Amino acid sequence: MKVALKLLISLALLWFIIQQIDIKRVIATLASINIFYFIVGFLLYNLSKFISAIRLNYYFKEIGIDLPFWHNLRLYYLGMFYNLFLPGGIGGDGYKAYLLKKHYKKKLGPILKALLFDRISGLIALLFLAALLFLFSRYAIAPLNYLAPAVAITIYPLFYLISSKKEIFMRYFTITNILGFLVQFIQLLSALALLFALDPHLPIIEFLVLFLISSVVSVLPITIGGVGVRELTFLYGLKFINLSPNSGIAFSFLFFLVTLLSSAIGIFFIHSAKNLPLAAKSF
Repeated sequence: MKVALKLLISLALLWFIIQQIDIKRVIATLASINIFYFIVGFLLYNLSKFISAIRLNYYFKEIGIDLPFWHNLRLYYLGMFYNLFLPGGIGGDGYKAYLLKKHYKKKLGPILKALLFDRISGLIALLFLAALLFLFSRYAIAPLNYLAPAVAITIYPLFYLISSKKEIFMRYFTITNILGFLVQFIQLLSALALLFALDPHLPIIEFLVLFLISSVVSVLPITIGGVGVRELTFLYGLKFINLSPNSGIAFSFLFFLVTLLSSAIGIFFIHSAKNLPLAAKSF
């Protein structure tokens, strides 16, 4: 039922967005992309996933699970595959938690907390980068131009205070948050490459700000893979500064294609993740 509702919301949002744009121009823009920059964007996105897997492993270490890197990476891609292609049921994070619980005989609670904090560290970095770039964009008008620096200055100290007060995942707090920042920065470079793939003359700062904001919004579990809400962000974000949303929608679709192709890699690891013991030292 949840999957059907998410799918319905995604389709409804896409239908609404299509009514607001020149769909023929969007298709023409996508058909004429620079393949070199698209490949660069794809590679950078997957580099960010490599670093994400390293970051997640630090959270696992803190609860007594020490995965070999390549096994952890396979499990990470498998989770991406399940999250995007099988959004119902337990999803990617739930499946990872199930396998780790099964092979390491750990309680489910700490594993789920590790997965949650891994996502939170990424979200913190997203908000930090979005606040910084916001200040240099055409969106920096009162009172938002006062709110953005406040977010940038306080977001990490606040996260530290909350984590230390609860005495949870503090052993690797610094390295996990450095890696979290690096992940989002590389994804920002991936987005930049995709912008160049579409049109190097697009307003870069504004597009990157909308990309970061849409990444935060797409975390909300109301659509399939963030489809619909990301495009909606670009639609209204570009209209707000009197720009045509066509290129923004084309960029959004292009980024989803990168996500789709990257997540599809996980299908090759379904068998190995099920049959190789996660406690193995190498494989």
